Amino acid sequence: MQATEQVLDITERAARQIAHIIESSDEGLDKFLRIGVKGGGCSGLSYTLGFDEKTDKDIIQEKYGVQFIVDKRHAMYLQGTVLDFKDGLDARGFIFENPTATSTCGCGSSFSA
Repeated sequence: MQATEQVLDITERAARQIAHIIESSDEGLDKFLRIGVKGGGCSGLSYTLGFDEKTDKDIIQEKYGVQFIVDKRHAMYLQGTVLDFKDGLDARGFIFENPTATSTCGCGSSFSA
């Protein structure tokens, strides 16, 4: 594992959900969870989650026994972000809490930096 500064954090709830997805899916068994951003969305940038293979441009992180990767080029947009998982009446799914976002859309899936 690459020793680097923690780019983003995940909550224990999010880690449990990620572990559950990995255990119940053949796709994630030999891949890492990739957390990133892409251009688009109503605020300019959208968060991305998906299983992918590691490249030499990735930072490997681990929290609560779950390994995930972040492309070094995306790190500045995700610095200090917390990935959580909500499972309630008002929200269900992964939620990004980004302290460096200057604005976010109503649904929370896109932001501007």
